[in-house]
Amino acid sequence: MINIMLLIFLVVFVMVYWRLDDIKRYFWQRKYQQQSLSRADKKVLLKYMPIYRNMTDRDREKLEKHIVWFLGEKNVLGRDGLKVTRPMALIIAADACLLVINQAWPLYPNVKEILLYPSQYYAPQTNKDSAGLVSYHTAVRQGESWPGGTLVLSWHDVLEGNRLPGDGHNLVFHEFAHQLDQQAGNTNGTPELPKEISYKRWGDVLGRAYSQLKTQLAYHMPHVIHEYGATNEAEYFAVLTETFIEKPIELKQENPELFNLLVSYFRFDPRDWLGRAV
Repeated sequence: MINIMLLIFLVVFVMVYWRLDDIKRYFWQRKYQQQSLSRADKKVLLKYMPIYRNMTDRDREKLEKHIVWFLGEKNVLGRDGLKVTRPMALIIAADACLLVINQAWPLYPNVKEILLYPSQYYAPQTNKDSAGLVSYHTAVRQGESWPGGTLVLSWHDVLEGNRLPGDGHNLVFHEFAHQLDQQAGNTNGTPELPKEISYKRWGDVLGRAYSQLKTQLAYHMPHVIHEYGATNEAEYFAVLTETFIEKPIELKQENPELFNLLVSYFRFDPRDWLGRAV
């Protein structure tokens, strides 16, 4: 009798564990389905997020639902005396949720908190040279993404990223792209891929594009992707994400294969959000 009860318990446990996200999603739907952004919230997004202004009503609705969930599940905490207001958290959530606008909850399952500084901040840094000598110093940073689920952002640079929507720089896009990358377990420029994209294809296409950027920089050739993307494969993916969303036409012209692969991965085409009147 005891063995039968243990077997039943084990079967139930496995079933619950296997469908855990579906169970959570059911309760999240019940919790958030009646919630929506206020008129004041939408005015903030219309003022500070140009992409939101250019979206179709359907895409805005999807983004708004994600924002409601994000603000209900993630903590945005001020640092260095900064008091985080509703509009500040709203803008960060909107930028973060844009990357996963066509994905189902949970969004960014590893993210627990976002630490927000007023502007660029000092962070301790450790370097190790070829002889094994370790040095410690501080570096000025705009943001960081930690595998443990914490992001650090400069509020000044968050605003700048939205103020200039076509310059290829957006701090929130960049750091949350790192989180997408880190969901796969390693920070190497290869996030978890949908089943229609093979890891071999991803590696081949991004590997060629990464090498192309380094060649362009070495020979002082024109390039649409910012030079910081040549730092390593992880930074390449983060910078590429910024470029894909903010300079989609230029990226498509420079590397159609890469652009089309990113459309398949992110499940949206950012060209749809260019220049549409509200």
